[in-house]
Amino acid sequence: MPLYAKKFGRKPTMTKNFVIAAFNLENLDDKSKLWPTRVKVLRPMMQRINADLLLLQEVNTLTALTELLKDTRYEKEKYQLAHTKKKDGKPYNERNLAVLSRYKIKSTKQYLHQFAPKPKWQKITQKPPQKRALPVSWERPILHCEIALAHNRVLHAINIHLKSKNPTDVKGQKDGFTWLSHEGWAEGYFLSSVKRVGQALETRKLIQQIFKEDTEQALIAVGGDFNAEIESVPFKVIIGSVEDTNNPQLRPTVMVPCEYNVPSEERYSLIHHGKGEMLDHVIVSQALYPYWVETAIFNEILPDESVAFAIEQKFPESDHAPVVARFDLPDDWLS
Repeated sequence: MPLYAKKFGRKPTMTKNFVIAAFNLENLDDKSKLWPTRVKVLRPMMQRINADLLLLQEVNTLTALTELLKDTRYEKEKYQLAHTKKKDGKPYNERNLAVLSRYKIKSTKQYLHQFAPKPKWQKITQKPPQKRALPVSWERPILHCEIALAHNRVLHAINIHLKSKNPTDVKGQKDGFTWLSHEGWAEGYFLSSVKRVGQALETRKLIQQIFKEDTEQALIAVGGDFNAEIESVPFKVIIGSVEDTNNPQLRPTVMVPCEYNVPSEERYSLIHHGKGEMLDHVIVSQALYPYWVETAIFNEILPDESVAFAIEQKFPESDHAPVVARFDLPDDWLS
């Protein structure tokens, strides 16, 4: 029974629990020396997530993912898997997106500059100077899976990993990890911001395309590592809001973040230099939002990865916490 039915005494409807989760696994790779320890640490977390639809980021090798899922619900119930691919059909060498679904994945598409062309920029601090403006590309595609629900319903699952806040390299402006000038760092940070906002724009264009093709009642869930907090520009671009557009007629296509029930002091998915940041999100369309019950962020033992880098010692845990959103969907959607 939905929690609101219990609270307000409404007549209960037949529902089923449905969990959508996003989790950045942080360079999941079975080639590293730390792998035997990592798999022992990460597998219990995967079991705790216990999702029906799981959106993963930073899967470097699919063999590592297969081993991680061994003896879990995802293996035993034969979850379907989709992942990002290069033009030759093989996964990327690193940081693939992956979707695990308890229900049939009826189609998979990925987008990289299909909805937003590459902008051009002439680097102003590069040494030697750049002679002309060159295209600036996003670093990862968007992964879009159509999940088949009952009675021809479709859940659009969009998995994203936006550019990190780390500055983009500028030739002649770095010595190892050290920037040689303020303006070089500033240009690198600017370019990373362009990539992050640009990919957010492409994600929003994809969302609009789905609404156009599948009506404003489309069931959409976007999840992943946004590398952006609430109120940041990339987050606002993907969410949309009446306050930003001053247009109430656009309200049906505003997306809803599934995290506001989490107390602000607990609302973080990454720790950087002792400060909690909410960079990972699950957001849904208006048609899915009424069935959202609650969200949990499994950040109880989250390490501060900035400390690990400082002492050249990596933790076996991911530096991101899973974000787990629970829904009570009508029984006939999932039967």
